[in-house]
Amino acid sequence: MTPRLLLLLAALAAAPALHAQSAPSAAGGRPAASPRHTFALSATDFLLDGKPFQIRAGEMHPARIPAEYWRHRIQMAKAMGLNTIAAYIFWNYHEETEGRFDFRDGNRDIARFIRIAQEEGMWVLLRPGPYVCAEWDFGGLPPYLLRDPELRIRSMYPPYMAAAERYIVRLAQEVRPLLVTRGGPILMVQIENEYGSYGNDRAYMARLKELWLRHGVDVPFFTADGPTAHMLEAGHLPGAAVGLDSGSDEKHWELARSIVPGVPVFSSETYPGWLTHWGEKWAAPSVDDLRREVEFLLKNGKSFNFYVLHGGTNFGFTAGANSGGKGYEPDVTSYDYDAPIDEQGRATPKYEMLRAQILAALPAGTSVPPVPAPIPAVPIPAFEMRRHTSLWANLPTPITAVHPRPFEHYGQNQGLVLYRTTLVGRKSGRLVITELHDYATVFVDGVFVGTIDRRLGENSIELPKATSANPVLDILVEGMGHINFAQAMIDRKGITDRVALSGMTLFNWDVFLLPLTSAWVTGLRADTPASAPPDAAPRPGQFFRGEFTLDKPADTFLDLTGYRKGVVWVNGHNLGRFWEIGPQFRLYAPAPFLKAGRNEVIVLDLLKTEPAPLKGEPTLK
Repeated sequence: MTPRLLLLLAALAAAPALHAQSAPSAAGGRPAASPRHTFALSATDFLLDGKPFQIRAGEMHPARIPAEYWRHRIQMAKAMGLNTIAAYIFWNYHEETEGRFDFRDGNRDIARFIRIAQEEGMWVLLRPGPYVCAEWDFGGLPPYLLRDPELRIRSMYPPYMAAAERYIVRLAQEVRPLLVTRGGPILMVQIENEYGSYGNDRAYMARLKELWLRHGVDVPFFTADGPTAHMLEAGHLPGAAVGLDSGSDEKHWELARSIVPGVPVFSSETYPGWLTHWGEKWAAPSVDDLRREVEFLLKNGKSFNFYVLHGGTNFGFTAGANSGGKGYEPDVTSYDYDAPIDEQGRATPKYEMLRAQILAALPAGTSVPPVPAPIPAVPIPAFEMRRHTSLWANLPTPITAVHPRPFEHYGQNQGLVLYRTTLVGRKSGRLVITELHDYATVFVDGVFVGTIDRRLGENSIELPKATSANPVLDILVEGMGHINFAQAMIDRKGITDRVALSGMTLFNWDVFLLPLTSAWVTGLRADTPASAPPDAAPRPGQFFRGEFTLDKPADTFLDLTGYRKGVVWVNGHNLGRFWEIGPQFRLYAPAPFLKAGRNEVIVLDLLKTEPAPLKGEPTLK
């Protein structure tokens, strides 16, 4: 036998052992002894290697967490006594431009996130949509779909299904090697999400399952729906496990088994916290109710998933919205969610309570690691900001249009669009914007008139008598989150219908696209005396710039209490939206976005015209 052959045989013999070191175990999360596991559904139980297995999952979303912190957050879940990570995948985060996918850049590397979970001895429940909700923009669907005026989502509508199939085919390439059937940690894949809350196209649900199977996703499937009869009937799939959002009472399990017999049932979303919209108080659900619910789950050996264990952040323009209130409720930038692990990754008292409950219910001798040390967070002393430039000094070449059209018609999904027209005939009176989405600042001849806020049910404003013969009307529209739940999800942004002044429809517009990409914002040049506006009082729509210095990068929260409404970039990273109505006044700036030495901050404020100092704080609140 040659030396080369000896080396080859030795390598082959070692390969299973090396693989086994990263494979999770059923109980304590320690590396398993064998390279492959089996996972199956019985009539009542989840079966790991043929034995009943309790899923104790915690949800977190890779897109909402800097990739540098993925391992820390997963370790936090394991230290709480959980054995599984549940993760939504946001289609529109990976296909921002139609036909162009990104599964490698930063926190888009889903395969790496799953491999880290496996390395930490955790199983994975994959929740890929196509629709996910999740308080994420358009529920994870790509807004380019909204260019289709006849769009019908979450159904067998051919253009939607063609795009969804393209996504499934591409995502399957990423996750196939990570399925439990191939030695990976992915135990189950969810089909759609809470479909019974939206529609009843059974062919659509079956088609999604067929696509996953056709492209090699051969693990068990599950659905997730509210614990009501009509939702479970419309949302379930034959042969798929039933998730309950949430399963907080035995009657929920009984209902699920009566409608979908022969498969296991679990609480796919047990809520330790809740979402928050702009203008509300921070959500803070009852801790006592949570304690009782978790006691029920543990005492009865129920499988469950905390939605969410750690929320993270809606960086950039990723926050979604709901259609309650007066028809529109945008979500805040933070996805802290009052979760057991806060936005910055720290254990809360709620975490400690749940950890004690779970550890007390684990089999004797089960080993759980200590809670990881917290990620450092620092205050930053107040630093000055100065006027940098304005939107008005940086307008692109306009698009001419007889009628104003929504953002998506022009290939833009987020940011701002300026609609401009010259008033002919009617030059003052009541300006009515039919179906404004979502927030507008209004100007006549460059003079600020006021705002129109969809959130408040507003659609009109009084224009004063003009002082010029041919007054110019500017309507600067901010698109906030696309609605992510229920029947109002076809939610195009901008002026989506028409504009009328005292009953006269206004035609012939110049449309200026301002998507506010990080590259465009960081490339802005400061105003010079020659380029600055000649008037002493600049109009709203100003950029402010400042710098702060760090000896060493560390997490912080920029305090925007001196500002009114807009967006913040730090070193080119879009931290998200701020708004003086609260409840959020600080935006998370994680250490991976920062650097030793000077750090640049740019603030766009849609209402404020003079700069104010900024500072950093170590906590969200």
